Amino acid sequence: MISFDGARGLDDFEFARTGDGKPGEWSIVRGDAPALAQTSTDSTDNRFPLAIYRPFSGRDVDVTTRFLPVAGKVDQAAGIVIRLTSTDDYYVVRANALEDNVRFYRVVGGRREMLAGVNTKVSSKAWHALGIVAKGDRFTISFDGREIFTANDRTFTGAGRIGLWTKSDSITWFDSIEVKPLD
Repeated sequence: MISFDGARGLDDFEFARTGDGKPGEWSIVRGDAPALAQTSTDSTDNRFPLAIYRPFSGRDVDVTTRFLPVAGKVDQAAGIVIRLTSTDDYYVVRANALEDNVRFYRVVGGRREMLAGVNTKVSSKAWHALGIVAKGDRFTISFDGREIFTANDRTFTGAGRIGLWTKSDSITWFDSIEVKPLD
């Protein structure tokens, strides 16, 4: 389990962006528990700030995060990136409090393409759990502790890094990430 209450803090992360606009602004914030937060309010629509976890690379993984959508006028999104080979090539599962949905995308050459999704209540200013299990070409998505859909895709079949993702002006806090290699 990766948490943000020790000396590790930001040191284990590399910060980047897919798309346009300003880079993300990532910092440790203190609420009920310390959290990694993206706090930039740049409202560029095609802007996806990334916090990439440096110490891990894997193909078949089980990744879960707890997140709090705090604010955003264009978006209030939180996501998990897996099999990242560059800032323009990866899978992302994301939940959006303004749209009340969870979606799974592949990002190729910086372009998102939705593979699957469901409409479900994602409350603003409330903690949620988002998870993805990747095994071969099968991806199982969970939200708030329950499996909500699966998808298959063969775009990225090798190992890659994992990370956290937001969109546009989303101010989002992440208080933990759990990564379990399945290889």
